[in-house]
Amino acid sequence: MEPIGLAVIGAGYWGPNLVRTAQATPALKLEWLCDLDEARARAVLGPYTTVRATSSYQRVLDDPNVAAVAIATPAATHFDLVRAALEAGKHVLVEKPLTPSVSESAKLVRLAEQSGLVLMCDHTYCYTPAVRKIRELIHGGEIGDVQFVDSVRINLGLVQPDVDVLWDLAPHDLSILDFVLPPDVTVEAVAARGSDPIDAGRLCVAHLSVHLSTGVMAHVHVNWLSPTKIRTTVIGGSRRTIVWDDLNPVQRLAVYDRGVDRAEASSLGQDERHQALISYRVGDILVPALPEREALREVMTELAGAINEGRPATTDGGSGLRVVGLLEAATRSVAAGGALVQVENVIRENA
Repeated sequence: MEPIGLAVIGAGYWGPNLVRTAQATPALKLEWLCDLDEARARAVLGPYTTVRATSSYQRVLDDPNVAAVAIATPAATHFDLVRAALEAGKHVLVEKPLTPSVSESAKLVRLAEQSGLVLMCDHTYCYTPAVRKIRELIHGGEIGDVQFVDSVRINLGLVQPDVDVLWDLAPHDLSILDFVLPPDVTVEAVAARGSDPIDAGRLCVAHLSVHLSTGVMAHVHVNWLSPTKIRTTVIGGSRRTIVWDDLNPVQRLAVYDRGVDRAEASSLGQDERHQALISYRVGDILVPALPEREALREVMTELAGAINEGRPATTDGGSGLRVVGLLEAATRSVAAGGALVQVENVIRENA
């Protein structure tokens, strides 16, 4: 099968990574790197390359050899760029978030469906070996029913000029949550609070409480101001607990056979039914072996696979829309002083 012609749009922070991984993916052929600053695009490509550089997006879209575009530009530009690509008959991979609003995201999802084109979100963490293993453990019932999720993503900077910390960092954790939860568990509502202690004009610290359809709560903490970098997620189950430390190369993932057990009410005497008998379980720790694979290479392979097989990508436009719905609900919650906001209502009102 002939390689799929690809153009990368944006030569800033993330674009060079897309260029590198696209060139290392046999199923893709990088044709263009497009940036408003053509000199920057040429500098990214280097002097010895057959990939063309341009500042004209229309020139890329007019090229019949380009079947797909990968967009790595500021979030505010995503809607116009993705829409133009879909209307030109191109498949699209777009950096997170899909767009800055539910209404724009929903329009793009509908347009992709009507056009029969792949719309894929670059939720890179969902393609890491650790997160794929977490999904496997949860969907396979290894940890039992999910009882809580606690995620921390904090570091020093970078304070973004166009989005707050919610829209910058939380998409990672929310896309992971959307990816690993069992198919019968959905997100119902979110309550969020945030602060701007350095007077940056946007939230720099935020806490989200995500309420699931099972009554379980997932907590997400994001922060631009921490002097130390922490990326940990704990997912507690009725049988086992997963601890993921993304900064620990020796033990990124550990599964603990430790937890709290409660006797079933039916096993208690009549006078004891109103009391819960608690016991603590202390067992072994399993450290799964994880393959060494670069997540962004897997993203590129998935893009090519979805196009060639005529199927939705694993992180398709629908997953991007759900994440944006959560972010918009969280933003509304912050504005309302931390009030609980129903995510489905936000999506339904704006889709």
